[in-house]
Amino acid sequence: MEKKTCEWQVNDELMKKYHDEEWGVPVHDDRKLFEFLLLDAFQAGLSWQTILRKRENFRKAFDGFDYEKISKYNQKKLDSLLQDVGIIRNRLKVKSAVINAQRFIEIQKEFGSFDKYIWQFTNEKTINNKIKSIKDIKATSAESDAMSLDLKKRGFKFCGSIICYAFMQAAGIVNDHVVSCFRYEKVEGYKK
Repeated sequence: MEKKTCEWQVNDELMKKYHDEEWGVPVHDDRKLFEFLLLDAFQAGLSWQTILRKRENFRKAFDGFDYEKISKYNQKKLDSLLQDVGIIRNRLKVKSAVINAQRFIEIQKEFGSFDKYIWQFTNEKTINNKIKSIKDIKATSAESDAMSLDLKKRGFKFCGSIICYAFMQAAGIVNDHVVSCFRYEKVEGYKK
């Protein structure tokens, strides 16, 4: 018998693997949280499928998503990234990766970890939405609005509420698997 799943990923193996193994699983590792933050910023105006297909290129181009290294990128490195056909070559998004890495480190210093900071927007709990159909999935929430506002205040770029909500879904801060999906309960019951 075939497992029930979220409809958005069924015709693409990479999306299926991402759905089945990563999407909605709560993330508490700062490096992984930064990876999702960077990728979601680059996704702005594009599909997640496009970003997933380039994910390994991003990993290579951005030093394994090492925010310490990225925070120190100079103009020469930025220019080389803008020549890299394996990633999204958008000048503002590339520059935002450096700015966001710098702000990320500032938050770590203030809160002890980015994990402690980012999970405060949901009182350190995953919001398990009871989605019956993918048509019911929201693009933003009160929590993503608050996260976006605070990140912007701290100087982050490409962190609007829609991007923040996509980040929350990726990092398991929000569980938007449809309730009939085999992953819903697995993610809902996930423990740190």
